[in-house]
Amino acid sequence: MSWCAPVKLSEGVLVGSVCVAVSATLRYEPRDPGLPARSADFPRQMDNITVRQGESALLKCQIDGRVTRVAWLNRSSILYAGGDRWTLDRRVSLASHTPSEYSVRIAGVTAHDEGPYTCSIQTQNHPKTSQVHVIVQVPPKIVNISSDVVVSEGSNVTLVCVATGRPDPVLSWRHLSQSALEFEEGEFLDIESIRRDQAGEYECSAANEVSAPDVRRVRVSVKYAPTITEARSVGVPVGRSVMLRCEAQADPSASFTWFKEDRRLLNGLAGLHIQSSGRHSLLTFVNVTEETYGNYTCVAANVLGASNASMLLYSPGSVRDDNNGGSAKAVASPWLLLHATFLLLILAQTISCN
Repeated sequence: MSWCAPVKLSEGVLVGSVCVAVSATLRYEPRDPGLPARSADFPRQMDNITVRQGESALLKCQIDGRVTRVAWLNRSSILYAGGDRWTLDRRVSLASHTPSEYSVRIAGVTAHDEGPYTCSIQTQNHPKTSQVHVIVQVPPKIVNISSDVVVSEGSNVTLVCVATGRPDPVLSWRHLSQSALEFEEGEFLDIESIRRDQAGEYECSAANEVSAPDVRRVRVSVKYAPTITEARSVGVPVGRSVMLRCEAQADPSASFTWFKEDRRLLNGLAGLHIQSSGRHSLLTFVNVTEETYGNYTCVAANVLGASNASMLLYSPGSVRDDNNGGSAKAVASPWLLLHATFLLLILAQTISCN
């Protein structure tokens, strides 16, 4: 019996092909003529083999005394013919060569080893074959995920996560927040009109039954214009010190400016002190006088916009505007709006220069 097969110097390098007559003869004891004859389906068809990547695969071929020659092939490449090695792959070895079994072992299986393998035998009558399919299970691995993204509030965001594995891994997304919101499965995560509370880390998980899931994360930063969240009116008698507080949420952080009526206040003038840090700005008067009382406005601005709120500094017991007595109130002074626009232009110019 003869086989033709490609000859490779190393994996993936084909240098030619060769056809040979295989003369390897299996040693066996003749079958007792008194035993019943085997069925016509000899050799028995083999079940498919499922093996995890990195493990060993054992390919068994059941034979009997009628076999005169035997070989294992991977597609058209001969692995072993009788006791002779044909493959250059050192991971493949002859595991069993007996009158009843002819087996080869593949160590450190990879995805490239998946496919059909054929046990080819020669009897006194004619050649026969039995085929087995090796299925390689591969753990999930995320091979590509979106980079960290920075967007403005209200924008549409699409995150992508690509993974390999066998069976194909199932991809799922999760927002790493207090609510730990989970989304529909799939490679893509679409967020329409994103809000500031949707900023943070998003986790992609690729899972199949082969091993533990592979997990990667991407950070989404949402930029938005300032929103003033605290600006309270205060009542204080003459001669005392007092502090007006303005707080704003913004990303990037807001710059604060203070006004009394339409006049901008400067730090250190007329016994006042302005201190701004992060989300807060404090306007402090060391010694309140009658001239100190009045309406004060805090303007918070960044490159995306501006917000302002007014608060009243008054003498306890005096008549004041109840609508302004304990919370922030937006003001619509044209001069202040013009000033806020001017601040935005300065901020934008500073960022572009940097």
